Amino acid sequence: MTDAPTATDGPLTGAARTTSAVTPYRHAGRNWAGNVRYAARRRHEPSSVDELRRLVAGSARIRAVGTGHSFNRLGDTTGDLVSLSGLPPAIALDPERGTVTVAAGLRYGDVATRLHAQGYALANLASLPHISVSGAVATGTHGSGDAHGNLATAVAALELVTADGDLLTVDRADDRFAGMVVNLGALGVVSRVTLDVVPTFDVRQYVRLGLPRDALDAAFASAYSVSAFTDWRSARVDQVWRKQRADQLPPAADWLGTTAAPAQRHPVPGMPAVNCTPQLGVAGPWHERLPHFRLGFTPSSGDELQSEYHVARDVAADALAALDAVADRIAAVLQICELRTVAADPLWLSPNHGRDSLAIHFTWIGDEAAVLPVVAAVEERLAPFAPRPHWGKVFGLDPAAVAAAYPRYADFLALLAELDPAGKFRTELLDRYLPRR
Repeated sequence: MTDAPTATDGPLTGAARTTSAVTPYRHAGRNWAGNVRYAARRRHEPSSVDELRRLVAGSARIRAVGTGHSFNRLGDTTGDLVSLSGLPPAIALDPERGTVTVAAGLRYGDVATRLHAQGYALANLASLPHISVSGAVATGTHGSGDAHGNLATAVAALELVTADGDLLTVDRADDRFAGMVVNLGALGVVSRVTLDVVPTFDVRQYVRLGLPRDALDAAFASAYSVSAFTDWRSARVDQVWRKQRADQLPPAADWLGTTAAPAQRHPVPGMPAVNCTPQLGVAGPWHERLPHFRLGFTPSSGDELQSEYHVARDVAADALAALDAVADRIAAVLQICELRTVAADPLWLSPNHGRDSLAIHFTWIGDEAAVLPVVAAVEERLAPFAPRPHWGKVFGLDPAAVAAAYPRYADFLALLAELDPAGKFRTELLDRYLPRR
């Protein structure tokens, strides 16, 4: 493991400017899905934290962008867009504390590979190992598992560049910490993240077909990480991906009324499974089984839109039943819907704040005109269940309803006013859902 970046000395003063690479936003001006064209004037790729600090201090409007996997305008700005991919890819393992400190722009898959080589692991991963650490943490991105919080719950400390270019480090001892982890990029530009680690472990992945919906809770409780996939065309769940520790017994032949997939499967029917992680019960390292997709392959073409809503586990069955009324409309514009469980956490803007959750994730076709009316219909059906959206997906929930769903909403607004009083990191989406006081 290499050492973490050295902290920068002293405050920045004077007329700040950056010596980082600067490119007009012409060719790289869209998100991964291609549905958002960024309005930024320029894109910057600083090669050091010092350069990043000068850039932030000297910019009137600025946002950090990770791997571009947000499907809305959360990362957009009319000012400067900064990528952290040019920072040194430093990873510093601390076995005594059980943590690893990483450059914020690193992808989870790259961190995981290096961690595993040293005998350590992260407790959970998202379905894509291609996403950046800082971007996933900032939006409350998650994997699955009844006992696992989202990826942000593994954060033990953050270092971020504040609006005036200073470095601020916070950890769990800070009263503001729970408000600063899932931060939507609104409090500053995160430069380093410290994550909890555990000893490395092996996982076996089994895909089961045709699960009765009333067996979902039993399925979710059956293994380390479980995902269920449905196309909303049947009363049964099409596929269940069980990711279990290698020493756990395999599922019985008639497990919960399902049958075993005879070959590798892709979540989307008809798609080739070559880019998916190994299944059929073949044991392998945690980071090669917990994601759905392999790091060395592009997971899909990007010709899609995504939405996701988190509801409390105790109303999950009713929420799914409510969606049955619009199942035909969902199926008409759907590639696949994934159901996952996420444990409760104390993070103020986490979709899982204070409640164990079911995440209902929709991968739509890439046609906004056809999809957006269905998104509205889904949100109308879920409204009685206080849904919380994934901050990086397509949603149009009423801002008042979103505010009411977060008990620490007002506290985060106060934190915004404290750390970014001039609105340097603000976007249209933030202005709509987190308006200035």
